[in-house]
Amino acid sequence: MFTDPSLNADLHCHTTASDGTLKPAELVARAIEKGVELLAITDHDNFDNYQEAKEAAGDRIRLVTGIEFSAVWQGITIHIVGLNFDPALLQGAVQRQKASREERTLKIAQRLEKKGVKNALEGARRFASDDAAVGRPHFAKYLVAEGHFESEAEAFRKWLGAGKAGDVKTSWPDIQTVVADITRAGGHAVLAHPQHYKMTNRKLGKLLTDFKACGGEGIEVCVSGLNAETIDYFASLCEKFELMASRGSDFHSPTNQWVELGRVAPLPESVTPIWQAFQVESAAH
Repeated sequence: MFTDPSLNADLHCHTTASDGTLKPAELVARAIEKGVELLAITDHDNFDNYQEAKEAAGDRIRLVTGIEFSAVWQGITIHIVGLNFDPALLQGAVQRQKASREERTLKIAQRLEKKGVKNALEGARRFASDDAAVGRPHFAKYLVAEGHFESEAEAFRKWLGAGKAGDVKTSWPDIQTVVADITRAGGHAVLAHPQHYKMTNRKLGKLLTDFKACGGEGIEVCVSGLNAETIDYFASLCEKFELMASRGSDFHSPTNQWVELGRVAPLPESVTPIWQAFQVESAAH
């Protein structure tokens, strides 16, 4: 078990298996370089990275399984991180999420082709790594390459952003389904980056009530960019709803100097770190 509450844990980051730019071995090497002691790679709706990351980690860093699932609560897309699960027991959920993503990708391609974009799906795939699902960022790169827009930002602003032709909603499962999937696999469900949902305090409280009721165990208290006041507020929510606290950078790329592996505020002393629930032995150093 991991018992040290001051552990430099990064339990939210991404590789080329979703929307990150580093391969799993590269991310592990960078995490070691940055002093991370406990790592979970949480790619969107898959853990294709895990075996390669485990081999790269060896006994140089402690690694647990991770994933970031999309779910829906009261019509709002919510992200739930699953930690320290048995991959074999989560395969069914991953396949369901993959099918939802592929359906969405096909709809985006069809809508873009109606706007005169030729071979939209095949073109977007050229900009996705072999192990990554095709998403709007890949379509944006293709639209720029084909001369439809001068920048990816313009592509999002005019065709891919909220309310535009390429803004296709995915049929994600509800939070109860996703939390159940994670807990059945022996893992721990954590509400990711609660600040992103821009909810009132009252609505966030309702979400946490439902999340806790269906088996959710933690929330991300310390994420890149949060100020001390917000961290203290999220810590108070942990106490109020009897949830554990998680910590993660949400790292995607070395080009974003504001988000770095392991460079996250320490958890407040008032909370219980989620990693204290992990029933695994730490690696030797």
